[in-house]
This record gives sequence, structure tokens and C-alpha cells, in this order.
Amino acid sequence: MANKIPRVAVREQDAQVRATNFEEVCYGYNLEEAQLEASRCLNCKNPRCVAACPVNINIPAFIHHLVEGNLRAASDVILEDSSLPSICGRVCPQETQCEGSCILGIKGEAVAIGKLERFVGDWCLDNDAESVAKATANGHKVAVIGSGPSGLACASDLAKMGYDVTVFEALHKLGGVLVYGIPEFRLPKEKIVAREIDTLRKLGVKFETDVVVGRTITIDSLMDDEGFEAVFIGSGAGLPRFMGIEGENLNGVVSANEFLTRANLMRAYDEEYDTPIYVGKRVVVVGGGNVAMDAVRTAKRLGAEATIVYRRSEAELPARREEVHHAKEEGIEFRMLTNPTRVLGSDNGWVTGLNCVEMELGEPDESGRRSPVEKPGSDFTIECDVVIMALGTSPNPLLKQTTKGLETNRRGCIVASEEGATSREGVYAGGDAVTGAATVILAMGAGRKAAKAIDEYIKSK
Repeated sequence: MANKIPRVAVREQDAQVRATNFEEVCYGYNLEEAQLEASRCLNCKNPRCVAACPVNINIPAFIHHLVEGNLRAASDVILEDSSLPSICGRVCPQETQCEGSCILGIKGEAVAIGKLERFVGDWCLDNDAESVAKATANGHKVAVIGSGPSGLACASDLAKMGYDVTVFEALHKLGGVLVYGIPEFRLPKEKIVAREIDTLRKLGVKFETDVVVGRTITIDSLMDDEGFEAVFIGSGAGLPRFMGIEGENLNGVVSANEFLTRANLMRAYDEEYDTPIYVGKRVVVVGGGNVAMDAVRTAKRLGAEATIVYRRSEAELPARREEVHHAKEEGIEFRMLTNPTRVLGSDNGWVTGLNCVEMELGEPDESGRRSPVEKPGSDFTIECDVVIMALGTSPNPLLKQTTKGLETNRRGCIVASEEGATSREGVYAGGDAVTGAATVILAMGAGRKAAKAIDEYIKSK
């Protein structure tokens, strides 16, 4: 029986070695391993994994082709619904989505759908196997703001429908959070991100970098003067949050966004680049999400003793289990049920430590997680040279300020329908710009929904 086969372990760099370099942690499957793992799939008549995938990839179909050794057919199935399989196979939280719904996972281990998607996606890139033909032009223009996952997914689907799509990116490199937020050791930039974006170019998508919409151009000018009939906003959520505690203005306190942008986009870890980055001897990262894990693991690789401080218990950590596991293997210290109250500094204005209190869990809050409550008299200090705040992000308010009739909520997120329609006619939005910081695959799902809605809108005019 297929479900009696144990899940095939994936090969990885040794933890002590990888903690000193920025090479990819996970090596992925080879063909033999991928086919053995794929053979575990039960080919369910009502596959729950498909419904749990935000872009609805026909998972049993691509796995069936993989078992048969027909990799081109497997890649064709995936590319029908996802333009970024090598990326998603690496960074999506499959354990709470497709794999989390796998029947085999009820009593055993789910099929490693993410690792199989990665294998097929990489094969597709290595064999130039993108088979989607460039669509016949339909004569309509659509602008996409942001080249992150939601923008790329929206642009890809629109291009396949025949639209003349231009993506406007504020940074000098394409990829959005894929290049500035996710470290090289989790997602290689030139090997994977740049090559998957090239597949969109083959579809006819045009890209313009160093364009800050709201400054260089505006949404109003794109629609009124440049002939774009619709605009999709996929600008993400890049505005970092801080705690508002004493000492946050000291030298050595940085947001995870800035720290990771320096390390990833600006390659501060590479001696061939002049980008400055400071970690000192000891770094404390405040937060428990994937961004916190990325920041603390990056600090470790830059030579610092690195610690995570999180105000809830390990059971409530929002980061992927795989990332937490990897961080622990690499020697990251976890201080759970700990909340900072003040950043301590020297006379010359540099961080010397982080004053904290111990916490205990009380009743659940509106998110369903138990609220942390301070233990009286439990103050203590963690000595450190750098404090990195990884507390979430919100959208940049620039688009709201420069676009007529664009409604946002109290968190600064753009108000949009399930299909992405905003309060401004012809303007759609999705991903982190609407939800706040979330996952790559959820952003892609929003981009795809918006592409369909934009198509229906333009056809109805």
C-alpha cells in the first residue's frame, strides 16, 4: 500500500556548516526520491489538498505525472495555476495548507507536496520547459504596481488572457519581498527568483524598475494619461512596526525589514558588496513569525550570538515549524514567554541590553491565542549589541495619499472585496497591501482572483 511507505526525508546542509554560510539549506529531492515520495499519494477522489491550496493547483494530477516520469506533463499541470512553483515549493507553509489537508497526515505523515512542487518547478527551469504560449493580444492595457508574489501572479494570468501588462517596481530589482525579505539560504535569488520572473517576460509581461508609484507616477496618471484601463495594487506591506518602548531610538535598534533588506537585496553578507550591516557580538530579535526567524538566522550567519524573544509560548509561535526546527539546529536561543520593556544603552547612544519581563498565558484574545500576562517582579536583562524588531508590517500610506477615492482601514490596509475591487473604479488590490503581512501563496491567490475580476471588468465596459 502506498500509504505504508514512510515519507522520504529531504537532504539538507549540516546545521553547523550552514550556520556559517548563505547557501541554500535544503537540497531538495532527486528524481528517484521525488518519484518514491510521489508514489505515496492516494489519488483521492475528492482531494482536499487542492481545496486547501490558495491557487488551486491540481495536486493529484501533477503527482500522478511525476510518478509516471512525465515531468513535462507534471510541470504543465502546475503552470496552469501557478507561475512561481520553484518559489512556492520553497517558502509556502504547506503544512497548514495542502499538506495540512492530506488524508495521509491524519494518522501518519502527509505527502511532501511542497518538496514535490519544488522538484518539478526546478526541473521546468533547468529544462526551459515553460509551455504556455504567448497569448494573442486583446488590445487592452493593465498596470500592476509591485513585483512581489501578488503582482506577479496577477500579471501572469492577465498576460495569458492577452492583456498588455506592465509591472511597476519601486526597487532596482524585481521580486518584492521575495528578494528583499527572504534570505538567500531559503530562496536563492538568481538561481530561482530571477529565472521564474523571466518566465513572465516570455509571456509578454513588461517590467519597469525604480518607479515609485505615488512619486514618480500616480495611479491617477496611469489611468488618465497613460491609457491603462485597470490597475492592480500589489505593493505589499513594507512599513515596519515598533513597540513604542523606551530606548528604541538607540543606535543598534533596527527593524527586521531594514536588516533583511541590507542582507538580502543589498547583499551585505557578500564581501564583494559595500553595504554596511552591524550585528556586534550579540543580537536579540523580538518576534516569533517567519520574518523573525529569517532575521535571527541571518544574524547568526553574520557571526553573532542570536536569540529570539517572544511573549507567548513555543506552541503559539506563528513561524513555520520547519523554520523553527532549522533555527534550533543552527544554535539559535529561544526565550519564550518573555516581553521587552526597555532598550538599555550606553552614554554614547549604543544598545547594551534589553530589559524584559517574564509572561504567562491567560485567556484567549480575538485571534484565538491565549493572551500573555506579565508576571509581577520578574524583570531581567539580556545583554546585547543589536535589537531587531520583527513585529509585523503595514502598507506604505503613499498610495492612499496620492490616489483619489482609495479607501483604507484603520491599519492602513487598502479596503478591497474578495475579488480585489477597491473603492476606486478600475483599481484592484490584493496581497499584503490588503491583508497586512501574510504568506507568498495567499498573496498569489489574491493576485489571481483580481486578474479574473479585472478581465470581467474590462470586458463589461
